[in-house]
Amino acid sequence: MDILKSLGHPEEIYNLLKFKMGGCHTVMPKLDYESMSESLRTCYGYLNQTSRSFAAVIQALDGELRHAVCIFYLVLRALDTVEDDMSIPLDKKVLMLHNFNSYLFQPDWRFSESQEKDRQVLEDFPTISLEFQNLGKDYQDVISDICHRMGVGMAEFLEKKVVSMQEWDKYCHYVAGLVGIGLSRLFSASQLEDPEVGRDTELANSMGLFLQKTNIIRDYLEDQKEGREFWPREAWSQFTARLCDFAQPQQLDSALCCLNLLVTDALRHVPDVLTYLSRLRNQSVFNFCAIPQVMAIATLSACYNNPLVFQGVVKIRKGQAVTLMMEATNMVAVCAIISQYNQEIVQKVSPTDPSREKTLKILALIHKQILSWEPLPPRTARLSPVYLSAALLLAALSWRYLSTATGQSANVNDVQGH
Repeated sequence: MDILKSLGHPEEIYNLLKFKMGGCHTVMPKLDYESMSESLRTCYGYLNQTSRSFAAVIQALDGELRHAVCIFYLVLRALDTVEDDMSIPLDKKVLMLHNFNSYLFQPDWRFSESQEKDRQVLEDFPTISLEFQNLGKDYQDVISDICHRMGVGMAEFLEKKVVSMQEWDKYCHYVAGLVGIGLSRLFSASQLEDPEVGRDTELANSMGLFLQKTNIIRDYLEDQKEGREFWPREAWSQFTARLCDFAQPQQLDSALCCLNLLVTDALRHVPDVLTYLSRLRNQSVFNFCAIPQVMAIATLSACYNNPLVFQGVVKIRKGQAVTLMMEATNMVAVCAIISQYNQEIVQKVSPTDPSREKTLKILALIHKQILSWEPLPPRTARLSPVYLSAALLLAALSWRYLSTATGQSANVNDVQGH
């Protein structure tokens, strides 16, 4: 039960209950699916099926930008599905990746041979390309351009591994930095944000790199099991002859040294993230951008110097995620959140870690930048954690009982929220 995992964190229990009782709609309001065309409803259905992280925040965006970002996501999901599908012959895959943006202008193009779990976005690509054609030309130009550049970049890395730290940045640019650049151009095209947001590609690239590097670091073991390697050789070869050896208990000290080195490299993007977020003016765009970033730094804090990275997948608690989602709605709050996890990492830095000086240097830089904004309120509970946890646990049990009792008499429409 999610509430039990948050017993030592009373503010998380409070936010979980608030979220379950409708608090989520203050950050992520419900969409009016009834007013959409059948093809657009289908696209949002695919969005909810294929996105573990971004579906909710995409659907909270304002106006026509919401549809543009939804289609942008689905196009890139289809492209990514081609890249991931090992059943497609290499020569055919390279050709598809290079030409994928042209399929947006071919109404009948579809691909029915994929074995991937998200293959529906390829099998029903005509529905996605139809809604692409319904977007304004400014949106179409951005999506087509980013799709082409990403496809070419993906093809480049099909046959080569990530060797240097510079190549790690390049790979992450192709698969995530370009997404940040494309989104920023869509924000500006919608006129919800200033043209400067779309023009500053360096900051937008950092937004994508921070998220992608966090995922790569966290997913070490999962990628190893799938036969994939995204940790750069330049980093891990300092500590072992084979990346897969980090999963061996006797290699733990070396594994942690490499892990901490990569976390430190990811943290260098945080100053750019803070600058980027400070420029945003539209509330829905700010939420869309800030929520994944604060969840990323929470994940990095959980991963830093953590042996569990080599034994499974390190995830933040659901209560923690909900709290971050409900709090990260303004710059002061985001700074307070990042400051908290920044300090958590400081406290974990080992005196013997080879990256210690670099880690502390970037953490100090982040702290200095945060202090350049107005003083931050502490992220602590006002009541004693013991009393508050007990009270919230009682409330949770009461809510569970009432929900069960109500559910027994509710009809199907009530359960679905109609």
